[in-house]
Amino acid sequence: MARKVDVIITTYKPDKKFLDLMDKLANQTVPIQQIIIMNTEQKYFDRLTYGTSFSKDYKNVSVKHLSKREYDHGRTRNSGVRLSDAEVFIMMTQDAVPADEHLVEELLEGLEQENVAVAYARQLAESSCSEAEKFTRSFNYPEEKSVKTKADIDTIGIKAFFCSNVCAAYRRDIFDALGGFVKHTIFNEDMIYAAGALRAGYGIAYQPEAKVYHSHDYTNGEQFHRNFDLGVSQAQHPEVFSGIPSESEGIRLVKMTIAHLKAEKKTAQIPGVIVKSGFKYMGYLLGKNYRKLPGKMVVKCSSNKEYWS
Repeated sequence: MARKVDVIITTYKPDKKFLDLMDKLANQTVPIQQIIIMNTEQKYFDRLTYGTSFSKDYKNVSVKHLSKREYDHGRTRNSGVRLSDAEVFIMMTQDAVPADEHLVEELLEGLEQENVAVAYARQLAESSCSEAEKFTRSFNYPEEKSVKTKADIDTIGIKAFFCSNVCAAYRRDIFDALGGFVKHTIFNEDMIYAAGALRAGYGIAYQPEAKVYHSHDYTNGEQFHRNFDLGVSQAQHPEVFSGIPSESEGIRLVKMTIAHLKAEKKTAQIPGVIVKSGFKYMGYLLGKNYRKLPGKMVVKCSSNKEYWS
């Protein structure tokens, strides 16, 4: 069934990869009605596009600028959705580059399945990434497609809620019925929405043939700050995460990554994986217990300083 499709992209200090993303979106097998860019800090966007033919090349693009203080993972995306009248909208981040021209087509196929509220794409590691990051992508984004339902919560735990707004397509009618993304959150707006959709009886589709290149080799410090915010979001939403621990999944990933590096004869990377895992766990544990920490320490640990102001 043909549907109108919009794409909503959040940007902050976009670079050449964002322009690659725009080029790929312009050549999809399913045409995109409108691309809505929710950009944080206009000066950085202008710096990238100054002297280019950006506005002429992408006539279906609208850009809404906001300050860093105004940005919020949930509220900003909800604002982008309100600018769309499409039956389906695709959430993306500026650093997710479609692998081919079938991305939109494959995501729509996922939404055609009965009672599916959202379909998310497979994330592929870039060739320049470390072996550990490549394995992490394949661990979180396997080759097999699936549809998760409420029944899966008891068997796969927090993985049932896994859904990434790096690239995910949403049915607008269900999105509106469920009240959209949580209005104010430091992180995890996609998983919080997915959890609500599952508990309301909807399905979450994983479409591995919808592929984007998206990966990061975070430093230990960056990983600490990111996982601190992850822990905070879980602590702030016990209605979603209480009684569904995520530590066991993290431990499983570490063990499997080490086994993979041994098999690939890249054992020199193992100490780095262990150290980084320690930073991730420290950040997560402190974030889960952020209410017990001094306010200044909370801000220092977080990657999103403006959230606390």
